[in-house]
Amino acid sequence: MLDDAQIGRRTVMKGLAGASFAAVLADPVLARAAAEETEAVSLTLGSDKTVQAALALPETLPAPTVLLIHEWWGLNDQIKATARAYAANGYVALAIDLMGGSVATTPDAAQTQMANVDADEATETCTAWMAWLRNHEASNGTLGTVGWCFGGGWSLNASLAAPSDATVIYYGRLVQEAEPLKALKGPVLGHFATRDGYINADMVGGFERAMAEAGKADSLTVHWYDADHAFANPSGSRYDEEDAKLSWARTMAFFAQHLKG
Repeated sequence: MLDDAQIGRRTVMKGLAGASFAAVLADPVLARAAAEETEAVSLTLGSDKTVQAALALPETLPAPTVLLIHEWWGLNDQIKATARAYAANGYVALAIDLMGGSVATTPDAAQTQMANVDADEATETCTAWMAWLRNHEASNGTLGTVGWCFGGGWSLNASLAAPSDATVIYYGRLVQEAEPLKALKGPVLGHFATRDGYINADMVGGFERAMAEAGKADSLTVHWYDADHAFANPSGSRYDEEDAKLSWARTMAFFAQHLKG
């Protein structure tokens, strides 16, 4: 007879690639079961700094790779479960940690740990993991980045620091100057919310103008949703099921086009 953990894992594996994915992320027990389907990996930067990540592999290899960057909460079970969902859809998925192993459970704690992130160290972490992914034996040689909120901004930053074939930003902070954006090598897909008080129309508009000035207007696709910040997070109070599913479908199509060919 199967125990509760085995039943939970079977439920997770059946749901990750389908409509019940949101239910998995919203349920702490199922999210933990999905997170346990990832592999903990580490990387040493320089001579003394070790960084952590969660790796999920698809059934068919080699496969395109995707770097996932968490919200201000840190590398929690939800983001690890999301990596497993990417793997279920055919990607070598790596959810990296930019918080040094810290996971916040309150907005105040999340704000504090986000404020303490060193930009140079985070950039070094992102680029090191990007190189690790490209050189992984399971990789087909293509690489995309995706992140949410704090991680949305770092999805863009990572692609500015090292070449990526596709970048997805979920309501993340955006660069407003043209010069750094010239470093982008691949297309960018952005998901933004009309009721977002943080990443608003002024910021997105500034980013669009800067992309145009950098000669990247044709590389940018922006989608607006009648929703609030963090609308794609099923565990939050601002979750919007319809828009979350639509943004997921658009992201899957975008990565399929640019990473799977």
